Amino acid sequence: MAETPESQAALSTSSSTPADKDGSKICILLNATGNVPIIKKRTWTVDPNKTVSWIQKFIHKFLKLDASEQIFLYVNQTFAPAPDQIIKNLYECHGTNGKLVLYYCKNQAWG
Repeated sequence: MAETPESQAALSTSSSTPADKDGSKICILLNATGNVPIIKKRTWTVDPNKTVSWIQKFIHKFLKLDASEQIFLYVNQTFAPAPDQIIKNLYECHGTNGKLVLYYCKNQAWG
C-alpha cells in the first residue's frame, strides 16, 4: 500500500533495532484484534511527540476504512489511552522490551 508523504515523515518501518540510532523515535508494535484487517508491517517507529489520535488516523488511512468506521487503540490489552495522550508518555510508563505494544480494533474490546 502506498503511504502519503505526511505518514512517511513521521512513521516508518523499523529494522531490528527498537528505535532510531539517535533515539528520537519510539518503536511501536501494532497488533490487530477482532474483525479489523491486519497490517502486515507490525513494527513502526514514531515521533515521540505524536498523539494517540494521530496513530488512530494513520491506521484508519492505511487500512482505507470508511469514514463511518472507527479505530480503537489499547495499550497492552488493558486500557484505552486518551486521544490527546502523547506517545512518549505512554512508552515511558508502559513500554516493554524497547517497544510500546498497541492493539487496534474496530469495536471496543478492553478497558
